Amino acid sequence: MEGELRRLRSGLEAEDDQQRLFLVRVRFTAEDPARVIADAREVLTRVVERTGDWPAFERWPQLLPTWFVERCAPEPREPEPSEHLDVEAWLRQWRAMTPTERAAVSEGPWTLSGWLYYFDPTEEGAGDDRSWWWWHAGTDSSGGGWVEVATTGWPFGSGSLSWLIEASGGTNLAYGP
Repeated sequence: MEGELRRLRSGLEAEDDQQRLFLVRVRFTAEDPARVIADAREVLTRVVERTGDWPAFERWPQLLPTWFVERCAPEPREPEPSEHLDVEAWLRQWRAMTPTERAAVSEGPWTLSGWLYYFDPTEEGAGDDRSWWWWHAGTDSSGGGWVEVATTGWPFGSGSLSWLIEASGGTNLAYGP
């Protein structure tokens, strides 16, 4: 975590040995790719800084940039006791969807709690088993940007990374070496 936090704040340094890592680059387009990178760094830095003393969920909206919290989907409301979740009906509806319709349901903004889950080091979260760590980022001559992450291999759980970049203003994400 210390190395990731340092790279988020200052970028790569000579002691960052890339020889033993599996690195994946995510390319994206944006009106201002440098701003996307700066915003993604800001959000992730605030999260990584708190992995040693993970705050209660209620505190996160004050700890993260307002723009990020506002771009997340609303948290689901608790069902009323009188409401009944018909799992079978939902499953029938899901199975009747085309792959394109299923993808459309899966895409879109993440909830803040859903995104934070992937960084939460407590027993309720997946943070102890993260599959990517910030490595480096930059812009290229085509006017796009890229974020490079160290991963546990390919494929890896990239959804939280994709949402971070998209919420920061990146579009047309493409993963590769």
